[in-house]
Amino acid sequence: MIIQTEHLTKRYGRHEAVKDISLTVPEGAALALIGANGAGKTTTLRMLLNLAQPSSGDARVLDKNSRALSATDFARIGYVSENQKLPDGLTVDQYFDYLRPLYPTWDNALEADLRHRFDLPPGRKLGKLSHGTRLKAVLAAALPFKPTLLILDEPLSGLDPLVRDEVMESLLAQAGEMTIVISSHELAEIEGCATDVAFLDRGRLAFQEPMETLTGRFRDVSVTLDDGATVPQALPKTWLAPRRVGHTLQFTDTAFTSDAMLAAQAAALGGVKSIDARGMSLRDISKTLMRSYRQEADQ
Repeated sequence: MIIQTEHLTKRYGRHEAVKDISLTVPEGAALALIGANGAGKTTTLRMLLNLAQPSSGDARVLDKNSRALSATDFARIGYVSENQKLPDGLTVDQYFDYLRPLYPTWDNALEADLRHRFDLPPGRKLGKLSHGTRLKAVLAAALPFKPTLLILDEPLSGLDPLVRDEVMESLLAQAGEMTIVISSHELAEIEGCATDVAFLDRGRLAFQEPMETLTGRFRDVSVTLDDGATVPQALPKTWLAPRRVGHTLQFTDTAFTSDAMLAAQAAALGGVKSIDARGMSLRDISKTLMRSYRQEADQ
């Protein structure tokens, strides 16, 4: 495993930012780490990089305890964060001149391609770049040495749609050659590259599973009922947020297996005229889950 955590926990005083997380990321995977603001995503990523030390539990990265990562190990890890500090006094040219000798695997042709694609101004100081151009510069610096592991913490935050597309095209071009962990609220953009999903809720890992499995089991369902049909109090627990709108019962099925199975479950309602079950995007699944977990917390 490229990443493996066991009971990973981080406390700040009495507050547990990350609670007992155990997850695995195999080689070549692209893991989307998602959840609401404050769910513990950034703290988890920082512990993987030894930028923050766990209060308890362990994280192994590149088959080594994260606390023991060396300069040689970090030469195999790329890191991009929206809040990443840069040597603002250096120009773009000077920044890349500084980085190249640090990485034996640096690919000059890939660097040139990325800098051209991202339209990075060679003589402009990093401190004078816009937020979006700074992020592009960081990403362009994280890919040419072809890291074994690439960790991305909100790499698309605040970027306009064109820049987001450029960034994702660059990541997709490298997909499969490295293991990627990406935390982002721009779920529509990352859905195309993610192979696996881990969902954090208030510091806890709610689930981790392949993207294909997740999108396969979620459906947005509308059941049209006959006039006068009543909805029983007890509905399947896997039907999230059931609500009746006129003659229609709407809900999210989180354990969909087939239309036939859904029809058999819905038959218990009585007076079913039609059933419409539609697939859901990662963004819609995430919103549904965040709303559901928030409601549970409020109860």
